Amino acid sequence: KIEKAKPLKCGTFGATSLQQRYLATGDFGGSLNIWNLEAPEIPVYSVKGHKEIINSIDGVGGLGIGEGAPEIVTGSRDGTVKVWDPRQKDTPVANMEPVQGESKRDCWTVAFGNAYNQEERVVCAGYDNGDIKLFDLKTMSLRWETNIKNGVCSLEFDRKDVNMNKLVATSLEGKFHVFDMRTQHPTKGFASVSEKAQKSTIWQVRHLPQNRDIFMTSGGAGSLHLWKYEYPAQRSKKDSEGAEMGVAGSVSLLQNVTLSTQPISSLDWSPDKKGLCVCGAFDQTVRVLIVTKLNKV
Repeated sequence: KIEKAKPLKCGTFGATSLQQRYLATGDFGGSLNIWNLEAPEIPVYSVKGHKEIINSIDGVGGLGIGEGAPEIVTGSRDGTVKVWDPRQKDTPVANMEPVQGESKRDCWTVAFGNAYNQEERVVCAGYDNGDIKLFDLKTMSLRWETNIKNGVCSLEFDRKDVNMNKLVATSLEGKFHVFDMRTQHPTKGFASVSEKAQKSTIWQVRHLPQNRDIFMTSGGAGSLHLWKYEYPAQRSKKDSEGAEMGVAGSVSLLQNVTLSTQPISSLDWSPDKKGLCVCGAFDQTVRVLIVTKLNKV
């Protein structure tokens, strides 16, 4: 048990190896800190990354998955998304901020993807007004954007370390959207399917590490929903002008359970034991669960 002066909003082990187990955290003061849990008194890396609270954090390059640098991405209420390399002090390696004249939006969620070789990598960010933006770190440009008309609570690629395949975005009003990221149409972008999962906010989405077509959503009513994505017969087709466009699949509900009277705000799967997961809720309780029969779906 470790206590720090500033409240912590988010954390990830994603940028370090299993041997190191460094925890990166974002706090209410806008600071990014990396802690060695064997000696947690002072951080091994610290930077005042944002002017306001860091809402979301993600890491890649560690854990033996994904290629490239052990980077960390942070999204903040100040409207900026920044990518950090712990080997470079004080300044981010990438900074995505609103362009001149554009109003700043509260960034609620960030996620890495497409890290399948040393050169490629993307960051996806979701905002309070429903904007989703995909930043290509190779070209340092905005690759795609859309709006799901509702605050984006959580984003996750089905796998970070492969060619972009699917992206799930969850929203404030109980809907989630699955985007097929395999085919990008020049004007229509990515094909997607949306599902009204429940009446309350979907706080989090997490894909099963052993099967990326199965994912769990956690809700404001204290429930968990387990979903399966079914691919269409053909994932792409040509439009009238001969350009490739994606075809969205469908989602089906496998199982759901209500565990709490309060929102379940965080969730994670075990990478080793299939079906083992942990969730945290507003009722101050951490629950460890096992999902069975996953090999039969």
